[in-house]
Amino acid sequence: MLIEAPALSRIPGLRHAFFTRQGGVSGGIYASLNGGLGSDDDPANVVENRRRMAERLAVAPDALVSLYQIHSADAVVVERPWTYEARPKADAMVTRTPGIALGIGTADCGPILFADAEAGVVGAAHSGWKGAFTGVAEATLKAMEGLGADRGRVVAVLGPTIGAGAYEVGPEFVGRFRDAGVATERFFKPSAREGHAMFDLPAFIGERMREAGVGTFVDLGLCTYSDEERFFSYRRTTHRGEPDYGRLIAAIALTP
Repeated sequence: MLIEAPALSRIPGLRHAFFTRQGGVSGGIYASLNGGLGSDDDPANVVENRRRMAERLAVAPDALVSLYQIHSADAVVVERPWTYEARPKADAMVTRTPGIALGIGTADCGPILFADAEAGVVGAAHSGWKGAFTGVAEATLKAMEGLGADRGRVVAVLGPTIGAGAYEVGPEFVGRFRDAGVATERFFKPSAREGHAMFDLPAFIGERMREAGVGTFVDLGLCTYSDEERFFSYRRTTHRGEPDYGRLIAAIALTP
Protein backbone atom coordinates (compact mmCIF):
# COMPACT_ATOMS: atom_id res chain seq x y z
CA MET A 1 0.00 0.00 0.00
CA LEU A 2 2.85 2.41 0.72
CA ILE A 3 6.57 2.94 0.27
CA GLU A 4 8.71 4.62 2.90
CA ALA A 5 12.12 6.20 2.48
CA PRO A 6 14.72 5.16 5.06
CA ALA A 7 16.14 8.70 5.05
CA LEU A 8 12.79 9.99 6.35
CA SER A 9 11.78 6.95 8.42
CA ARG A 10 14.73 7.44 10.75
CA ILE A 11 13.58 10.95 11.71
CA PRO A 12 11.64 10.91 15.00
CA GLY A 13 8.30 12.70 15.23
CA LEU A 14 7.59 12.27 11.54
CA ARG A 15 5.30 10.13 9.41
CA HIS A 16 5.41 9.90 5.65
CA ALA A 17 4.32 7.67 2.79
CA PHE A 18 4.57 7.35 -0.95
CA PHE A 19 1.27 5.54 -1.40
CA THR A 20 1.03 3.05 -4.25
CA ARG A 21 -2.18 2.29 -6.15
CA GLN A 22 -2.77 -0.79 -3.98
CA GLY A 23 -5.02 -1.16 -0.95
CA GLY A 24 -8.05 0.95 -1.86
CA VAL A 25 -11.67 0.51 -2.89
CA SER A 26 -11.77 2.02 -6.38
CA GLY A 27 -12.31 -0.18 -9.43
CA GLY A 28 -11.58 -0.27 -13.14
CA ILE A 29 -8.89 2.10 -14.37
CA TYR A 30 -8.77 3.61 -10.87
CA ALA A 31 -8.01 0.35 -9.08
CA SER A 32 -7.57 0.65 -6.31
CA LEU A 33 -6.08 3.36 -4.04
CA ASN A 34 -6.93 6.38 -6.18
CA GLY A 35 -6.37 9.56 -4.18
CA GLY A 36 -7.46 12.02 -6.87
CA LEU A 37 -10.59 13.90 -5.88
CA GLY A 38 -10.29 15.68 -9.24
CA SER A 39 -10.57 12.43 -11.19
CA ASP A 40 -13.80 11.02 -12.59
CA ASP A 41 -13.76 8.20 -10.05
CA ASP A 42 -16.71 7.79 -7.67
CA PRO A 43 -16.06 10.54 -5.07
CA ALA A 44 -17.15 8.21 -2.25
CA ASN A 45 -14.42 5.76 -3.21
CA VAL A 46 -11.77 8.47 -3.27
CA VAL A 47 -12.89 9.77 0.12
CA GLU A 48 -12.54 6.27 1.56
CA ASN A 49 -9.15 5.83 -0.07
CA ARG A 50 -7.93 9.09 1.43
CA ARG A 51 -9.37 8.15 4.82
CA ARG A 52 -7.22 5.01 4.70
CA MET A 53 -4.18 7.11 3.83
CA ALA A 54 -4.85 9.52 6.68
CA GLU A 55 -5.20 6.60 9.07
CA ARG A 56 -1.80 5.23 8.05
CA LEU A 57 -0.34 8.68 8.65
CA ALA A 58 -2.08 8.92 12.05
CA VAL A 59 -3.93 12.14 11.20
CA ALA A 60 -7.63 12.98 11.00
CA PRO A 61 -9.20 12.41 7.56
CA ASP A 62 -9.72 16.16 7.03
CA ALA A 63 -6.11 16.83 8.02
CA LEU A 64 -4.75 15.22 4.84
CA VAL A 65 -4.65 18.36 2.72
CA SER A 66 -4.06 18.74 -1.00
CA LEU A 67 -3.57 21.55 -3.49
CA TYR A 68 -5.12 22.65 -6.77
CA GLN A 69 -1.93 21.79 -8.64
CA ILE A 70 -1.11 23.98 -11.65
CA HIS A 71 2.50 23.03 -12.52
CA SER A 72 3.78 26.22 -10.91
CA ALA A 73 6.72 27.16 -8.71
CA ASP A 74 4.40 28.42 -5.96
CA ALA A 75 4.65 27.20 -2.36
CA VAL A 76 2.19 27.91 0.46
CA VAL A 77 2.42 27.69 4.25
CA VAL A 78 -0.16 25.46 5.91
CA GLU A 79 -1.24 26.42 9.42
CA ARG A 80 -4.56 24.57 9.56
CA PRO A 81 -6.45 22.15 7.30
CA TRP A 82 -8.64 23.51 4.52
CA THR A 83 -11.54 21.99 2.64
CA TYR A 84 -11.11 20.52 -0.81
CA GLU A 85 -13.14 23.39 -2.29
CA ALA A 86 -10.91 25.99 -0.60
CA ARG A 87 -7.58 24.44 -1.57
CA PRO A 88 -5.11 27.00 -2.92
CA LYS A 89 -3.63 26.95 -6.41
CA ALA A 90 0.01 26.01 -5.87
CA ASP A 91 2.37 23.05 -6.20
CA ALA A 92 4.14 22.91 -2.87
CA MET A 93 3.25 23.15 0.81
CA VAL A 94 5.22 23.54 4.03
CA THR A 95 4.22 23.41 7.67
CA ARG A 96 5.50 23.29 11.23
CA THR A 97 2.07 22.37 12.61
CA PRO A 98 1.83 18.79 13.93
CA GLY A 99 -1.11 16.69 12.84
CA ILE A 100 -1.38 18.06 9.29
CA ALA A 101 -0.42 15.76 6.43
CA LEU A 102 0.77 17.51 3.28
CA GLY A 103 -0.46 15.42 0.34
CA ILE A 104 0.79 15.77 -3.22
CA GLY A 105 -0.99 14.04 -6.10
CA THR A 106 1.00 12.65 -9.04
CA ALA A 107 0.77 10.22 -11.94
CA ASP A 108 4.24 10.58 -13.54
CA CYS A 109 5.40 13.95 -12.15
CA GLY A 110 7.83 13.87 -9.26
CA PRO A 111 6.57 13.91 -5.65
CA ILE A 112 9.19 15.35 -3.30
CA LEU A 113 8.93 15.15 0.49
CA PHE A 114 11.11 17.43 2.64
CA ALA A 115 12.01 17.49 6.33
CA ASP A 116 14.25 19.51 8.65
CA ALA A 117 14.20 17.44 11.84
CA GLU A 118 15.91 20.06 14.00
CA ALA A 119 13.53 22.87 13.06
CA GLY A 120 10.44 20.66 13.00
CA VAL A 121 9.47 21.78 9.50
CA VAL A 122 8.25 19.59 6.64
CA GLY A 123 7.27 20.17 3.04
CA ALA A 124 5.87 18.45 -0.04
CA ALA A 125 6.17 19.44 -3.70
CA HIS A 126 4.69 18.36 -7.02
CA SER A 127 7.48 18.59 -9.58
CA GLY A 128 6.81 17.83 -13.21
CA TRP A 129 9.20 19.17 -15.84
CA LYS A 130 7.68 22.65 -15.67
CA GLY A 131 7.84 22.84 -11.89
CA ALA A 132 11.42 21.63 -11.87
CA PHE A 133 12.32 24.02 -14.68
CA THR A 134 10.78 27.07 -12.98
CA GLY A 135 11.94 26.29 -9.44
CA VAL A 136 9.28 24.57 -7.33
CA ALA A 137 11.91 22.80 -5.22
CA GLU A 138 13.72 26.06 -4.57
CA ALA A 139 10.43 27.73 -3.63
CA THR A 140 9.69 24.92 -1.17
CA LEU A 141 13.06 25.30 0.52
CA LYS A 142 12.61 29.08 0.74
CA ALA A 143 9.18 28.63 2.33
CA MET A 144 10.63 26.15 4.81
CA GLU A 145 13.34 28.64 5.72
CA GLY A 146 10.60 31.15 6.46
CA LEU A 147 9.44 28.75 9.18
CA GLY A 148 12.92 28.37 10.64
CA ALA A 149 14.40 25.55 8.58
CA ASP A 150 17.95 25.46 7.26
CA ARG A 151 18.19 24.05 3.74
CA GLY A 152 21.57 22.58 4.59
CA ARG A 153 19.82 20.31 7.11
CA VAL A 154 16.87 19.40 4.91
CA VAL A 155 16.38 15.81 3.80
CA ALA A 156 14.45 15.62 0.50
CA VAL A 157 13.22 12.42 -1.13
CA LEU A 158 11.91 11.98 -4.67
CA GLY A 159 9.27 9.26 -4.91
CA PRO A 160 7.78 7.38 -7.89
CA THR A 161 8.34 9.41 -11.06
CA ILE A 162 8.34 8.62 -14.76
CA GLY A 163 11.80 7.36 -15.68
CA ALA A 164 14.14 8.31 -18.49
CA GLY A 165 13.30 5.16 -20.43
CA ALA A 166 9.64 6.15 -20.75
CA TYR A 167 9.65 9.92 -21.19
CA GLU A 168 9.99 10.73 -24.89
CA VAL A 169 9.87 14.41 -25.88
CA GLY A 170 10.06 16.42 -29.08
CA PRO A 171 12.75 18.82 -30.33
CA GLU A 172 10.91 21.94 -29.10
CA PHE A 173 11.00 20.53 -25.57
CA VAL A 174 14.76 20.02 -25.71
CA GLY A 175 15.15 23.46 -27.26
CA ARG A 176 13.40 25.12 -24.32
CA PHE A 177 16.00 23.68 -21.96
CA ARG A 178 18.90 24.48 -24.27
CA ASP A 179 17.75 28.08 -24.62
CA ALA A 180 17.76 28.37 -20.83
CA GLY A 181 21.38 27.30 -20.67
CA VAL A 182 20.77 23.78 -19.38
CA ALA A 183 23.48 21.24 -20.28
CA THR A 184 20.98 19.14 -22.23
CA GLU A 185 23.41 16.29 -22.93
CA ARG A 186 23.17 15.40 -19.24
CA PHE A 187 19.38 14.97 -19.24
CA PHE A 188 18.43 14.01 -22.81
CA LYS A 189 19.39 10.95 -24.84
CA PRO A 190 18.37 10.16 -28.44
CA SER A 191 15.18 8.15 -28.80
CA ALA A 192 14.20 5.64 -31.47
CA ARG A 193 12.21 8.35 -33.26
CA GLU A 194 14.24 10.78 -35.33
CA GLY A 195 14.37 14.26 -33.82
CA HIS A 196 13.03 13.07 -30.47
CA ALA A 197 14.77 12.44 -27.16
CA MET A 198 14.31 10.64 -23.86
CA PHE A 199 14.18 13.03 -20.90
CA ASP A 200 15.56 12.08 -17.48
CA LEU A 201 13.20 14.03 -15.21
CA PRO A 202 14.47 12.47 -11.94
CA ALA A 203 18.05 13.44 -12.81
CA PHE A 204 16.99 16.99 -13.64
CA ILE A 205 15.07 17.30 -10.38
CA GLY A 206 18.10 16.00 -8.50
CA GLU A 207 20.37 18.53 -10.17
CA ARG A 208 18.05 21.40 -9.26
CA MET A 209 17.89 20.17 -5.66
CA ARG A 210 21.65 20.00 -5.35
CA GLU A 211 22.08 23.43 -6.94
CA ALA A 212 19.59 24.78 -4.40
CA GLY A 213 21.83 23.58 -1.57
CA VAL A 214 19.61 20.91 -0.03
CA GLY A 215 21.42 18.95 2.67
CA THR A 216 20.46 15.44 1.54
CA PHE A 217 18.67 14.39 -1.64
CA VAL A 218 17.51 10.83 -2.29
CA ASP A 219 15.88 9.49 -5.46
CA LEU A 220 14.02 6.25 -4.75
CA GLY A 221 14.48 5.29 -8.41
CA LEU A 222 10.89 4.14 -8.98
CA CYS A 223 9.32 4.54 -12.45
CA THR A 224 5.57 5.09 -12.58
CA TYR A 225 5.24 4.17 -16.25
CA SER A 226 7.00 0.81 -16.14
CA ASP A 227 5.48 -0.47 -12.86
CA GLU A 228 1.76 -0.75 -13.61
CA GLU A 229 1.12 -3.05 -10.65
CA ARG A 230 2.07 -0.36 -8.14
CA PHE A 231 1.69 3.00 -9.86
CA PHE A 232 -0.71 5.09 -11.92
CA SER A 233 0.76 6.77 -15.00
CA TYR A 234 -0.73 9.58 -17.06
CA ARG A 235 1.50 8.79 -20.03
CA ARG A 236 0.66 5.09 -19.96
CA THR A 237 -3.03 6.00 -19.87
CA THR A 238 -2.54 8.37 -22.81
CA HIS A 239 -0.75 5.74 -24.87
CA ARG A 240 -3.64 3.35 -24.27
CA GLY A 241 -6.32 5.91 -25.06
CA GLU A 242 -7.99 5.48 -21.67
CA PRO A 243 -10.41 8.24 -20.58
CA ASP A 244 -8.84 9.05 -17.21
CA TYR A 245 -6.28 7.91 -14.66
CA GLY A 246 -5.83 7.54 -10.92
CA ARG A 247 -3.60 9.73 -8.79
CA LEU A 248 -0.91 8.59 -6.40
CA ILE A 249 -0.53 10.44 -3.11
CA ALA A 250 2.76 11.24 -1.38
CA ALA A 251 2.36 12.76 2.06
CA ILE A 252 4.33 13.85 5.10
CA ALA A 253 3.24 14.93 8.59
CA LEU A 254 4.69 15.92 11.93
CA THR A 255 3.21 13.75 14.67
CA PRO A 256 1.20 15.55 17.39
